[in-house]
Amino acid sequence: MRRACIDIGSNTTRLLVADCDGERLIEVHQEKEFTHVRRALTSSHHIEAEKIAEVVRVVAAQLKRARELGAAEIRGVATAAVRQAANREALVSALRESCGLEVAVLSAEEEARLAFSGAARTLGYVPSGPLGVVDVGGGSCELVVGTAPNRVEWCASFPVGSGQLTDECLPSDPPGPDEIGRATARIRDALQDVQPPAAASVVAVGGSATSLRRMAGPVLDGAAFARVMAILSAEPASSVADRFELDTDRVRLLPAGLLILKAAAERFAAPLEVGRGGLREGLLLEAFGA
Repeated sequence: MRRACIDIGSNTTRLLVADCDGERLIEVHQEKEFTHVRRALTSSHHIEAEKIAEVVRVVAAQLKRARELGAAEIRGVATAAVRQAANREALVSALRESCGLEVAVLSAEEEARLAFSGAARTLGYVPSGPLGVVDVGGGSCELVVGTAPNRVEWCASFPVGSGQLTDECLPSDPPGPDEIGRATARIRDALQDVQPPAAASVVAVGGSATSLRRMAGPVLDGAAFARVMAILSAEPASSVADRFELDTDRVRLLPAGLLILKAAAERFAAPLEVGRGGLREGLLLEAFGA
């Protein structure tokens, strides 16, 4: 059956259309729009009315596309930025009334579980032991350890994401050494007491990890992190975007995403394999699988 998922994240609103057959998922179409919901949160943690209207327009267009492609059922979810919003129900209600889409605001634990499930089920192989998953989003980061395909045994969520870190610590394009130092210290403080269980392999998912695959290949280790950071700290985002066929918006977020992934790899004491699936794939396989 052809199904679809719309994921309203802190940086992007994404559509995935796929054919689901038991444990298999075949991607039909993906698209994204940089809606930056997190940046629209006011000092009182309310999503601005203009941003709600923008998200409704984007979701309506993605719903139309999913239906044109023959999606029989469409699920909607929202993550960190909406979860943190005091008026999240205003966005959920606007989407329900304008688009007819019921959006579930995921808890950090649900987000971690679905990211793990999506990563594990799309690996293409069975891990030899416990699997670690690192999911870096715009407003949060989840570390998960479990047994494939969907048994989570440990997870931790941190309110440090690529969007937040970029805005607070890395405003320059490209970022300078002092900014990178501040961002690194912020991440270190957030993760300093975290010691995940040992994992046989560790997979990275999310927009930052997927984009870094184009720049560094399928494995993110110390050498890959250093090589990519040298590029990101030497060239403006527009140049890097042209060179690697990425969105300029995404490249502006990549130094922050890279630093978070690097810190996570250090906590796991292992390189990161860039995954083929994450939260959206996990949701479709769990909701519409066998």
